[in-house]
Amino acid sequence: MVTFFLSLLAIGGITLMLYSAVALVQDKRLFGSAPKDVQELIEPKPERFKGQHFLGGVLLILSLLMLIATLVLAVWNGIQNNFGFWQFFARFLIILYAYKAYDMVCFDFLLLTRSHFFQRYYPEVDVCESCHKYGFNLKSQIVRIIVYPFLCALIAWICTLLC
Repeated sequence: MVTFFLSLLAIGGITLMLYSAVALVQDKRLFGSAPKDVQELIEPKPERFKGQHFLGGVLLILSLLMLIATLVLAVWNGIQNNFGFWQFFARFLIILYAYKAYDMVCFDFLLLTRSHFFQRYYPEVDVCESCHKYGFNLKSQIVRIIVYPFLCALIAWICTLLC
């Protein structure tokens, strides 16, 4: 149950990060994971309301704190419950794969290609092929899916050293 809650906390942090970066901060430097054709067309935007960029920065910091809290709580709770390597490994694998599934379904499919969330704030990118084609970043998604177990093993090993 704790792992499920931590997965939701991580997903909430990532979602808040996306919203604050795209809708409020609107700084091109925050779109490093966006498709290359989209990155090339993004133009700076003026504030729609006074304090927009400041609010976005505050929400961005809050989202980072949520992600840090996810990690700290996952480790702390595991230590409190005498987790071994495999329990830590499973916890982090569940959290990361839950995030990745959410990323692929909600961000890539629903937000980018179906609801056009990104294009609402950056209409100039609507001509980009990757805004209309699901799977534009399939290669990087597969790489992450393959790397996650190794990352989880490293984190689990470090956590067992802390016990």
